[in-house]
Amino acid sequence: MQITQFVRQAKTLNPQGTATIYEGRSRSWVEFAERNARMAGALRKLGLAAGEFVAVLSMNSDRYVELFYAIPHAGGCFAPMNVRWSKAENAYALRDCGATMLFVGTDFVEQAVDLARDFPLKAVIYMGEGDIPDGMLSYEELITATEPVEDAGRAGEDLYAVFYTGGTTGDPKGVAFTHQALAQASIAYLAMLPDIEDLSFAYVGGFFHFSAANAALYITLSGGTHVVLPKFEPVAMMRAISEHRVTNAVMVPTMITMMLNHPDFDRYDLSSLRTLVYGGSPMPRELMAEASRKLPGWRFYQIYGMTETGGFATMLRWRDHIFDGPKAHRIGACGQPSPGVEIRIVDPAGNDLPRGQLGEIAMRSDYLMKEYLGKAEQTAVVLRDGWMFSGDAGYMDEDGYLYVADRVKDMIVTGGENVFSIEVERALYSHPAVMQAAVIGVPSQEWGEAVHGIVVLKSGQTATQAELIAHCRKHIGGYKCPKAITFRDEPLPVGPAGKVQKNVLREPFWAGRTKKI
Repeated sequence: MQITQFVRQAKTLNPQGTATIYEGRSRSWVEFAERNARMAGALRKLGLAAGEFVAVLSMNSDRYVELFYAIPHAGGCFAPMNVRWSKAENAYALRDCGATMLFVGTDFVEQAVDLARDFPLKAVIYMGEGDIPDGMLSYEELITATEPVEDAGRAGEDLYAVFYTGGTTGDPKGVAFTHQALAQASIAYLAMLPDIEDLSFAYVGGFFHFSAANAALYITLSGGTHVVLPKFEPVAMMRAISEHRVTNAVMVPTMITMMLNHPDFDRYDLSSLRTLVYGGSPMPRELMAEASRKLPGWRFYQIYGMTETGGFATMLRWRDHIFDGPKAHRIGACGQPSPGVEIRIVDPAGNDLPRGQLGEIAMRSDYLMKEYLGKAEQTAVVLRDGWMFSGDAGYMDEDGYLYVADRVKDMIVTGGENVFSIEVERALYSHPAVMQAAVIGVPSQEWGEAVHGIVVLKSGQTATQAELIAHCRKHIGGYKCPKAITFRDEPLPVGPAGKVQKNVLREPFWAGRTKKI
């Protein structure tokens, strides 16, 4: 299997259908395929050799979607760069994968100029709007001036892409995938969705992350439409859904909260959206109930996975979003294994644990990463006998539903007891005044670590520390409840995928100490 086949499939299935929409510009699948083949020809003329990496540093755009396919069409490997990283971090990624060319968007011209001084790049190609910066080539001029070429034919176990992850505790890791792996992942993703006809997807996550990259692949395979937004902003997202009758999207709970609480929420017709996939963190029960009331036509699907598993491994389908009755507990699960995925719960020695018992989640499928690029030792730590050891703690019930308790590293050990922050966060979220909540471990002479809550209240709502702690005691054991709560006026810090950055929240409490959780 090969990723570039997806474009040929889309062109065959829906030749005059809309492939991409971006800031008033739209192109059909016939146009998309033609541009794809022309850009591939340009890359070969610029000296791209088979298997060389081409990096992309840009906010989302329609041209970015094209590069998912033009780069492998030319015979290269795709390396999307993290737009939230510093120049030093992106320099590390370029060096790590040995990229020989760089595509750059409007917001990163200055960084690209600096990077080009440090690396022997064959070309820097400007993919933004407006005037072409000095020393760079024009994306559109390359397409216009180059004849289309045949596909290079890379497929199967050939490398397709590297996605960079980590970096908070050491150097980032390049998660490398083959054509076969991500082609299989795309087919599996489509198989999990409730319908695959006439799909259109609104992007709010960055293409360097699987919250967007998965859709960049499976929407193409289905011959659907990519509705591209540069980044998440509540009004822009609501406007895009309304104007383009978007059917599918992926958002993390913090984004959904921001939309539901936006003063302009009622101004937009959001009824076209059929499938909302959420991930990154569990959906608080109260938020899900509110979203279901305000958006009755939306069907919610939760995915669980990580970059190393191709972005997903389980799905909680809409039919399992149950609030009452004997199966209501499933709303706390993250679903059953996706097609082709096997899951085990293991103890520290790697032995299988019985259903219902907490341990580390291990996963196996045909769409796992091939390796951490150039890091054999780190690869061997997490990939063992074909299984990916996730570092997440969880358990499976008797019906095969997976429940994720927390990151193993996010577990708080207080007075010898293990406390999973997600359980405490759920208790905080059940208070009607709480809009956002995060729970971390902070230093404590008495307990080693103390459970500490950080809360953002809803606009116009009030709550005290004592009130919230007392509220938590109604839902969870006293040892799990926060010893103290910090209130913030600004939203919690989030990373590129919309996950709350607990390392940032912990830092002030652990500064100057040798131990950091």
